[in-house]
Amino acid sequence: MKYVLMFIETEQFATELEAMGELERDAAYEAVGRWFAEHADKITHHTHLAPVHTATTVRLGGGEPVITDGPFVEGKEVVSGFAEVEVADLDEALKLARSWPACPIVEIRPAS
Repeated sequence: MKYVLMFIETEQFATELEAMGELERDAAYEAVGRWFAEHADKITHHTHLAPVHTATTVRLGGGEPVITDGPFVEGKEVVSGFAEVEVADLDEALKLARSWPACPIVEIRPAS
């Protein structure tokens, strides 16, 4: 089965990452690199998204679409990247998500 793991940053996580020293931040990024390497046989595609301030949002419905700079979604959490994985079942996807070493939230959705 295919699932998409969406890595979601919170404001607190972003602040903590920004406050890290260079060595600590490098170690955090290395942990992410190791996670991708350890699970490479299950990952079919992944990417890190550009910062949230580069987003453009199109709101549909109610006449003409409205286009704005930024994500302007409700809440203080943003998707910072994702990985598409090919696994046996949801339990295996959950196992991968539990081992994610970075953002504090991972949303899992089936993909077709």
